[in-house]
Formats: sequence, C-alpha cells, structure tokens
Amino acid sequence: MTTQPTIDLARASAAETALAVRTGAISALEACDAAIARIEKGDREINAVVVRDFDRARAAAKRVDAQRAKGANDRQHHPLMGVPMTVKESNDVAGLPTTWGMAAFKDLAIKEDAVAVARLKDAGAVILGKTNAPVALADWQAVNPVYGRTLNPHDHARSPGGSSGGAAAAVAARMVSLELGSDIGGSIRVPAHMCGVFGHKPTYGIVPLKGHGFPGTDGAEVPIAAVGPIARTAEDLEIALDAMAGPLPGVGMKLDLKPARHANLKDHRVLVLDEHPACKTASAVRDALNNLAGALDEAGADVVRKVDGLPDLAKAHAAYGQMLIAITTRGAPGAKPIDAHAWMELIDEQYRLMRAWAHVFKDVDVVLTPPFGVPAFPHDDNPNWGERTLMIDGAKTPYGVQVAWPGVATFPNLPATAAPIAKTKEGLPIGVQIMAGAYEDRTSLMFAKLLQQVGLTAAT
Repeated sequence: MTTQPTIDLARASAAETALAVRTGAISALEACDAAIARIEKGDREINAVVVRDFDRARAAAKRVDAQRAKGANDRQHHPLMGVPMTVKESNDVAGLPTTWGMAAFKDLAIKEDAVAVARLKDAGAVILGKTNAPVALADWQAVNPVYGRTLNPHDHARSPGGSSGGAAAAVAARMVSLELGSDIGGSIRVPAHMCGVFGHKPTYGIVPLKGHGFPGTDGAEVPIAAVGPIARTAEDLEIALDAMAGPLPGVGMKLDLKPARHANLKDHRVLVLDEHPACKTASAVRDALNNLAGALDEAGADVVRKVDGLPDLAKAHAAYGQMLIAITTRGAPGAKPIDAHAWMELIDEQYRLMRAWAHVFKDVDVVLTPPFGVPAFPHDDNPNWGERTLMIDGAKTPYGVQVAWPGVATFPNLPATAAPIAKTKEGLPIGVQIMAGAYEDRTSLMFAKLLQQVGLTAAT
C-alpha cells in the first residue's frame, strides 16, 4: 500500500524531493508517478514533454527505492535521489530518439546516454523523457516537424523561448522540478527568462558535451556550447551542476570549481549593463533590471554602472556572430566554410576578450545584464530570420541581433545564471543574466540564491 505524500510534489524543489525520498517520507516511485500524472494532465495544452519513457522511469524509480532500502541513501553520492526529471531532446538517452527536431533522424538508434545524463542518473535522478526543441536547436522558439510546437505556460500565444523551450516550459508548468538543457546562443538563459525559471550556462568545458552532438557527427566538442540545468530554484541548479561537472572518465579528477566569492549580497560589487550597442532592449526589461539594481543598492551591495577596461561589446558581438555562424552552419547545404586563418583569428579575438573580462572581474564580483531584449514574444513561423522582427517599445526591430545579450557571456566562455526578477503588466516573466568570472560558476549561482532568499526573484 502506498503512503500519502507528506510534501506537495508539484511545488517541491529537486532538493526537497530528494530529501523526502532519502528520509523515507515518500518513495521514489511515488515521486515518479506524481510527476507522470502532472505531465499527462498538464502537457495536453503546452506540448513540452514530447518523448515519454514512463515504463522505464518507473523501473528506475523502483531501483532507487531498492538501493535506499539497502542503505544507499547518503546525500553526497545521491544528491538527486528519486528526483523525476526530463532532458532536452538533443541530449542522448539510450533507447530514445535524438532528432534535434529533424524528421530525417527520427529512427536513429541511440545506444548510450550522454555523459551529463549518465551523471544525473548516477546522482539518483529518474529520467521521465525528453522535451521539445526547434529544428537544429536554431531558434528562440520550440517548434519542429517531428514533435510540433511548445507553448509558453504563461501565454499560449507566445514562445517559451529556445532552444531549450520545452525544458523551461516543463519546469515552469510544474511538471518537473529539474531539466537538462543546452546553450550556445542563449538556449538555456532565454527560455528561463521567458518562462520565469532559473537556468545556468556553465563555464565552457566543465560539463562534457559527449552525447550532445548534431546527429551523425562525432569527435571534438563544439566550441562555446554548453549543457546545463534549468530549475525553479538556484539551489537545484547548483546541485545538478555539481553532479554533472568534471572531465570525461579517464581524463582526470573531478573538477573543483572556485568557491563563491561572498555569502551576503552586501559584500558584492555589482556591475549593471542595461544597454547593448548591437541590439535594442525593451523598457520593461531595462526597468526590471534597474529596479533590481536599486534593491541591491538598498541591501548594501556596491552597484556600479561602468568599470575600467570593459570590453568593446560591439566588437565582441561581431566576432561572436562569425564564430556562431561557422559552428551552426557546419555541413549545411550551401553554407560557406570559414577558412583556417579566419577561424584562428576568431580564437585570438576570443582569448583577448577572455583576458579583458578577467580584468573586469578583478574589480567586480558579478555583472548583471538582460538575458534577452524582450519578454516572451508571439510565435513566428517565418523561416527567414532576416525577415523576422520583434516589437520593442512600439517599433519593429531585427530578430537575430538579440543573440547579442546572451553572447556577452557565451563568446568569452563565462558562466551565466538566469534568474526571474519581475513580470510585465501582462504577467510575462522577465529575467536577469548574472555573469561571473571563468570557473566561478558558484559565484553566479550563489548570487542567484541570495536574490531568491531575500525575495528579489519572481520564480514561477
């Protein structure tokens, strides 16, 4: 006979769920069944969890319960014990399709879990299935010919963001408390911003990308790309990151990230950037960021608007755009390959930028920016990005240039945490991007946790 759960599993964080399973307050199977029920009921309208693996999930939950019964329930080795979660469709899960939204790959056999997925399982997580993403992960929407369209839980007429749109939507709709997304052009941070949840793009390279590659490719990891968690709390982001971070097996010891710089908001020196020379930013987004800056100032933080040595954002954006196009068009019909010398110059520019940011982070602890220039926008099926526009303060503005905001952190390989901080008058979420120095993921995550602790976030 099953017991009556003692916690509200729909509202519980991953940490709270794992604690309940670890202490025997609930079983992993109860947590799994409750999540399945939420998906079966709540996903009818938004279409976020597009690949469902419920039978194997229940079997995995039973194995977790059996392990716990044998005493294998310590937090250090099983920090996600019994936590039901989903993963973005582009992450390999043995026995499930990895299509990247393309019908040509719907029958491709996947025989091995991605490294990040395997590590989450080792930490005790139970994988329920996969969430939706756009074709080739190349949009801030989540629609493709294989699985259809995912809707934003806050407004079905709007995008949940992309490319981890299904991931953020599933978390925002409280179907799961934790997700695994990926990011090269804001694909974790933009959906977190648009759905009102937390997301973290790790420092490049600290979480192996093995098992998250374009179908049919094999070998070197993709430059500037990352896989990372999405959740409703910053604490859950940190737990998941700790479970996934580290070199590939056989390469070396588990990575030790730098400790968080401070444990109190008042001890932080915060640089706020609310304008980017390459793209327009909606007043609602800027107002939310500036209101946060004011609250931080009142809390005793040292908030500044300029520092010596700040990189040229326009120049960095131009180089980032070239690198991003070279990476994302690899092998595409008609794509013009970049020559080796041009690629090496982009790498040089990237390293110059990394050194410049290292100098900035000697002066400040975190940098706050918008994750994207607008809140969730209406669905747009125009296949030509050059013809797409976004309405910003009553004016049509180019769609593609909005990659500039997430690119501030992506091109120099820096960690960035997205946290929800406000809502528009229409109820649409607005987030902040919290950047930290290289390998200082714990600093951006701690800052997000502190914002949440003092009530400066607005999580779904």
